[in-house]
Amino acid sequence: MRKFDTKKDEYSRILQRQANETADVSQVVTNILADVEKNGDQALFQLTKKIDGIELTALKVSEAEMVEALEKVPEKLLTVLKLAKEKITSFHQKQVRQGFVATDEPGVVMGQRILPLEKVGVYVPGGTASYPSTVLMDTIPAKIAGVAKIVMVTPPNQAGKVEPAILAAAKIAGVDEVYKVGGAQAVAALAYGTETIPQVDKIVGPGNIYVATAKKMVYGKVDIDMIAGPSDVLIVADESGKANWLAADMIAQAEHDTLAQAILVTTDADLAEAVEAEVSKQLAALPRQKIAEASLNQNGKIILVKDLKEAVEIANLVAPEHLELAVKEPFALLSQVKNAGSVFLGHHTPEVLGDYLAGPNHTLPTEGTARFYSPLSVDDFVKKSSYLYYDEAALKEVGAAVAYFAETEDLVGHARSMQLRLEAD
Repeated sequence: MRKFDTKKDEYSRILQRQANETADVSQVVTNILADVEKNGDQALFQLTKKIDGIELTALKVSEAEMVEALEKVPEKLLTVLKLAKEKITSFHQKQVRQGFVATDEPGVVMGQRILPLEKVGVYVPGGTASYPSTVLMDTIPAKIAGVAKIVMVTPPNQAGKVEPAILAAAKIAGVDEVYKVGGAQAVAALAYGTETIPQVDKIVGPGNIYVATAKKMVYGKVDIDMIAGPSDVLIVADESGKANWLAADMIAQAEHDTLAQAILVTTDADLAEAVEAEVSKQLAALPRQKIAEASLNQNGKIILVKDLKEAVEIANLVAPEHLELAVKEPFALLSQVKNAGSVFLGHHTPEVLGDYLAGPNHTLPTEGTARFYSPLSVDDFVKKSSYLYYDEAALKEVGAAVAYFAETEDLVGHARSMQLRLEAD
């Protein structure tokens, strides 16, 4: 983990992200997409065997597998999943939007309808860890929006099955169908459809670089939520911060992935030193030590600033996925925050609270895209359709202006469409 002092270091140097070079996966993903589009289920079976080393006999999770999984999940976890569903539902229900009808002018009716998407695909990562929390976060807003069918894809484990906790979360959240396939091939299946997996209207959910690249490539054929990269957190702390808490929050982010980023921006030099020492101490006892250590060595930063105003300025430049305001008066800073996926206020609101059950969504914009992307919400699962009605008198009121406007764009056919109505008895 590197330390910086803004009195000595330029922002451009401080904020430079040091990521491992990654191979260009575009051609690999292009080939996978073409294979699945052409060969359907056969390609999915072959790719799962080739890439994951797993030979499947069926893609769809059966009802028997679902029952078996639910029997294996501890009752305590089921209780927590249900509590999380309750809190996530409560938050997202407040996001529901209504259409409108406008009748401001005589003879004119216009409006907007809010319509749910028909079919949505949810990608749930596997690999180094399984995330039942993602199932809840990505499915519940879709259910609230009124999506008719929710299809989930997730990589199988080495036994060719989906982790029980994932299936339990799917059952609780209301997923309609679950398929044992991951990677770019799963995205392809959702985008193009196969003999078994239905084509969807939108694909949501995080994944590795192959998944992210595949989502980017199929955008336009289907909609996607965002291009998700490695996770990140930026913590703003003053002298009231607790070193062991802050170190734990940085490590919590770093253990996601070797490319994850954890940044501490503080006004207190003593706190900076204490956090660095705590990070080393806590890493020693971490089961995912190698992953977290690599992340912190590559992308971990401690930045010393002169005041909290400068700290928030840096936060806005970084546009973090998660922003913790671990200061005495966090609400005093909130209005200054312009770019952040989700903001965690005060010492008793760690980012991990939002990961699981506080309510706000944990599918958030990464890699600085909080400048223009938003957290996943009910809005992501609806589309808007406008409508318009003019009676004869209202049309004659504006018809000449419309025809003239069309003529100025050399669209004579457009103008004639209006003029014929104006000339009618």
